[in-house]
Amino acid sequence: MVLSLWRYAHLALAIISSIFLIILSLTGVVLSINAIYEKTPDLKVENFDQVNLAQVIPKLQEVYPEIISLSVDHRGFVSIDAINDEGENVKGFIDPNSGQKLTEITQQSSFIQWTTALHRSLFLKETGRWIVAIVSFLLILISISGIALILKRQKGIRHFFDKIQKDFFAQYFHVVTGRWMLIPILLIAFTGTFLFLLRLSAFQGEEQEVDVKLSETTDENSIPVADFPVFKTTLLKDVEQIDFPFIPDDPEEFFIVKLKDQSISVNQINGSLAAQTMFAKQKGWERWNLDMHTGRTNMLWALILGIASINILAFIYTGFVITIKRAKTKIKNKFKAEQGRIIILYGSENGSTLFYANKVHQQLLAAGEKSYLTSMNQYELFPQATQLLVFTSTYGLGDPPSNGTKFSHLLNQFPQQQHIDYSVIGFGSTAYPDFCAFAMQVDESLAKQQWASQYLPIHLVNDRSMDDFLNWVNAYSEKSLLPVATVASVYAEKQKKLQKWTVVEKTTVTDDNSTFRVTLKPLSRVSFNSGDLLAIYPANDQRERLYSIGKNNGLLQLIVKKHEFGLGSCFLHNLQANEVLKARLMPNRAFNLPKKAKEVAMIFNGTGIAPFLGMIDENTRQAKIHLYGGFRTENCWIKEYQDFAQRKIQQNRLSDYHFAYSRHTPGQYVMDLIARDATVFAALLKNDGIIMICGSLVMLRDVEKALDQIVQELNDKPLAFYHERKQILHDCY
Repeated sequence: MVLSLWRYAHLALAIISSIFLIILSLTGVVLSINAIYEKTPDLKVENFDQVNLAQVIPKLQEVYPEIISLSVDHRGFVSIDAINDEGENVKGFIDPNSGQKLTEITQQSSFIQWTTALHRSLFLKETGRWIVAIVSFLLILISISGIALILKRQKGIRHFFDKIQKDFFAQYFHVVTGRWMLIPILLIAFTGTFLFLLRLSAFQGEEQEVDVKLSETTDENSIPVADFPVFKTTLLKDVEQIDFPFIPDDPEEFFIVKLKDQSISVNQINGSLAAQTMFAKQKGWERWNLDMHTGRTNMLWALILGIASINILAFIYTGFVITIKRAKTKIKNKFKAEQGRIIILYGSENGSTLFYANKVHQQLLAAGEKSYLTSMNQYELFPQATQLLVFTSTYGLGDPPSNGTKFSHLLNQFPQQQHIDYSVIGFGSTAYPDFCAFAMQVDESLAKQQWASQYLPIHLVNDRSMDDFLNWVNAYSEKSLLPVATVASVYAEKQKKLQKWTVVEKTTVTDDNSTFRVTLKPLSRVSFNSGDLLAIYPANDQRERLYSIGKNNGLLQLIVKKHEFGLGSCFLHNLQANEVLKARLMPNRAFNLPKKAKEVAMIFNGTGIAPFLGMIDENTRQAKIHLYGGFRTENCWIKEYQDFAQRKIQQNRLSDYHFAYSRHTPGQYVMDLIARDATVFAALLKNDGIIMICGSLVMLRDVEKALDQIVQELNDKPLAFYHERKQILHDCY
C-alpha cells in the first residue's frame, strides 16, 4: 500500500508538471551549453586569486589616465570602462596585471536572451515566475518520491547503488540514471525554488550600515593608492565593481568598491574608509544558488547541469513509457471469478509479467475455456476452479510486487473448497541473489495447502528468456492438451503490422472430406518460411487464430479443416479468389527446416502436413527426409499427397513416406508406424538427426510416449535427453 502511494504520488506530480518541465529542461540544456561557451576563451588571469587592489589599481592608472569603472564578472573576467592617452573610450576585458585589453565585451545573442526569458518566466512576467517556482518545487517532490521508490525497491540505503533488475530498457534507464543524477536534479530544483523565494520581500533581508570613524583629509596624511591599507587586504577575486572618483584629488570623491558581501567607500587621498554597508546574508545565498543553478562559474558543473536537464527529459519519456506499459495490457474477462475454471493470477511490477499472463489467458478464452485473470491481491474463493496458474515477478530484493503483497494473507484467509491443480511461473534475473524468491515462496505456500496439488514443477524465467518461458508453455500444453501457442513470436511485445494477401486459390470441402486449401500471395515484399505461422482475425477484434504455413513457389499455403462453427476455419472457407486478406505473419524459427540436419523425420496427423509439404519442396540440399502421417480415411487429398511425395522422391528431396488410416480395417495410427520403424527412429536420434512433429496435442503426447519407449530400450536414453539437445521439434495445437 505504501509503495503504491509513493508510486501514484510520483506519477501524479510528474503528470501535473510535465509540460512545464519539458520547457524548463529544454531551455536549461541551451543555457548550460551557453554557460560553457561563455567560459571560452578563458580570460581569467593566472594569479587572479592572489592579486589585490593595491597592486591592480596603480598599474591601471598608469595605463589609463581616466578610469570610470572596473568590473569583475562571475567568470573571473575583468572588464574596464576608461579613456586612454588618445582620448578614446576603452571598454573591454583586460589583463588586470598589465592593463592590456584582451577583447571586446560582447552582448548575449537575442536567442539566448529569449531562452533566458522563457526559462525564467515563460514570457508571463510575474505569473510565469510563480509557475516556474511551483514547478521547481514539484521537481523536489518528484525527486523525493523517486528516492522513496528506489529505497523501497532496494530495501534501504545500504543497497541504494546495488544492481537493478532490468525488466526493459525504459524502466532500467529510469532507475539507474535517476540514482546518478539525483544530486544535480535536486540542486536544480532546490536552487530554482530558492531563487524565487529570495525575490519575495519576506526573504530579502536588510542592508546594515556600519559606523565608520572618519579621518581628516590633509596634504600631510596623503598616501599613494598602492599603500591604501584597505586595498592591500582586498583581493580582486572578492570584487564585483569599483567606481573610480570622478574628480581626482577631490576629498569629496571616493572609490566606491562593491564587494560580494559589502560595499565600501574609500577616501582617494588617504585610503581611509568613508562608509561601509554590509549586505544582507541573503545576497550571498542568492549568488551561491545562482552559481549552482546556472553553472556559470564552472564549466564542468555547467556540463553536469546540461546532462541533468537532458536526463529530466529522458525521465519524463521513460516514466510515461513505464506507465503506458503498465496500463496497456487490458484485462478482458468473459467470465466472473465464481465461473472461472482456469484461474490465472499475476504479480507484476512493470507490466511485463502481466503481458505474458494475459497472452495465455486470451488463448485459453479463444479455445473456449473459462479462464479468469486477476492480480494476486484479488485472490478469493474460486468455486468452479480446477487449475490455478500463478505468474509473478520478484520486486527489489526478494519482495512481492505491489499487486502481490496481500497474497500470503489472502491465501490463508480463503482456503478453496475443492481440489485445484496449480503451477507457478516466476520471472526474474539470475544476476541477483534473490532470483525469483517470491515465486518460490508462493510455490512453497501453495504446496502446504490441503486443497492444492502441483500440476507442474515451478518454472523460472531468467531475464524474460523466451526459451525459459516456452519450456513452461510446452510442458503445460502437452499435459493439459489445451491449445496454447508454443511459438516465440506469439509472445512478442511488438507485433508486426498486418500484411495484405491476395487469395490466389481456395478449394472447397466435400461430403467425404472437410479439408480445404488456401493459397495466398503477399501484396508487399514479405519473407517467410515453411513452418512459420499466419495469424488471422476473423471478427476484426482481439480474437486470433494461428495456422502453420507451407511455402510453395513463393506462395503461402494453408491446409485447414473446416469445423461447423469454427471462427477461423469458416472465415477462411468463405474467402473468394482475388479477395484481399489482412493477416500477420509470425516467424517460427524453432520450427523451420533445420539447415544443418542431415536426416529429418517429419510426423503429422491431418492438416499438420501443411508446413512439411513446403519444407520438402524447399529441400534443395537433399537432406534425408522421412515423412510419417496419420489420416482418418484415404480420399482425393491423400492421392494428391502421394503424387507429391512420389515426385519429390524422384527429385531426391524426400527419402520415403508412410501413411496410416485410423478408419480403415484394421485401423492404424501414426504411432503404429513409429513402433514398426523403431530402429530407424532410434538410429536417427543417435546420429544427431531431427524429429519434427505437427498436428494435434493428443497425437503429440502419444508420439512422444512411443518415441520415449523406443529410445529408452534401444539408445538407453530418455526422450528428454533429445529434447534438451533440440532434436525434437514440434508445433501442435
